[in-house]
Amino acid sequence: MTSKDYLSQEEIDALLRQSSASEETAAASASEKEVTIDDYLTPLEQDALGEIGNITFGSAATALSTLLGRKVDITTPKVSMISRDQFVEEFPKPHVAVHVRYVDGFEGINSLVIKSLDAQIIADLMLGGEGNVNSEELNEIHISAVQEAMNQMMGSSATSMSTIFNRFVNISPPGVDIMDVKENAGVSNLPQEDVFVKVSFRLKIGDLIDSTIMQLLTVSFSKELVASLIGSSDPAPQPTAAPTPAPAAPAPTQAPAAAAPAPTPPPAAPAPHMQQPPASMPPAMPSYGYQEPHHPQSLGGSGMNRNVNVQPVQFSNFQGGGSHPVDETNLGLLMDIPLKVTVELGRTKKQIKEILELSQGSIIELDKLAGEPVDILVNSKLIAKGEVVVIDENFGVRVTDIVSQWDRVQKIQ
Repeated sequence: MTSKDYLSQEEIDALLRQSSASEETAAASASEKEVTIDDYLTPLEQDALGEIGNITFGSAATALSTLLGRKVDITTPKVSMISRDQFVEEFPKPHVAVHVRYVDGFEGINSLVIKSLDAQIIADLMLGGEGNVNSEELNEIHISAVQEAMNQMMGSSATSMSTIFNRFVNISPPGVDIMDVKENAGVSNLPQEDVFVKVSFRLKIGDLIDSTIMQLLTVSFSKELVASLIGSSDPAPQPTAAPTPAPAAPAPTQAPAAAAPAPTPPPAAPAPHMQQPPASMPPAMPSYGYQEPHHPQSLGGSGMNRNVNVQPVQFSNFQGGGSHPVDETNLGLLMDIPLKVTVELGRTKKQIKEILELSQGSIIELDKLAGEPVDILVNSKLIAKGEVVVIDENFGVRVTDIVSQWDRVQKIQ
């Protein structure tokens, strides 16, 4: 063999590089294939999951807007897949992960992931700040504020889910983790799954935040939500199967003429031909009390020949009113009861801020003019008006105007 039959070192290196590149390409294509959403969810399931997220997070945005006192916008979600191996490139910096477990209605975990800077801005707004933060570090106060914000959001979301799925949905208090994937910190509360459904929303809070908030769900939980949503539209036709209580079938065999009225009031059709009509009819009879009291025979139908005496209820008339005289004898029994008499100079309304600023020497302006009569109240009810006088060294009130005796009694009651 000659030297021409051997490969040079450059050719060998080129072949090795080509082989390595092809292996990397194959591995990359294989990994991409693993997280293709069409391999896990059908287009119908993707659309349904997006609609669930759109409705629930729309309600969550309203709750967050009320909490922060600022306009909050959450755009239509985008549904995709993410594998655990992609967490490093998806979350290169520490993020805040909020985990919520469904305790009623569903069984699963809903994880929200937001950037640490966004979480700190939300926390600062909740604490009365303007959202101007200089670092992404979260202290315990900030974490508690974010936890409360997410609790309000997810609580509102659960309420919307109760409406969507027509069932009671309840969640556990949210848990908050600082998720640092590179350090493998804060990921223990995520479900032990290799692949997650990622529902991404664009979150905008005024001109402070224009970012992305992500919802991570397991594939099984996502399919459960979709199945419940699609199935919730199916029970509608089930009421048509309700005619199964059509043991009314024996009725036509005995009396074909009664078959026509049977469908309109299902409970009444079998009653005329059953052996226990008195037991089944009374529940169906309450309708007679207010409709046609002068036609009792219509209650019996063709199957009942007894007469029912139906009469309107007669109430006795009460002779009483504002002109009814006071019984002096009965009123005398109340004469020894003590009552609280108050003389009111005037009233006003102040804000809490103004009340806290009061000090010695402060002047409070009332709603009464100088020289205007003061109000005389008995048990906080106005009975007379008068003018302030001085008796020896004490203040007193001379009655100048008084309401009638009957009105006074009515006010004291």
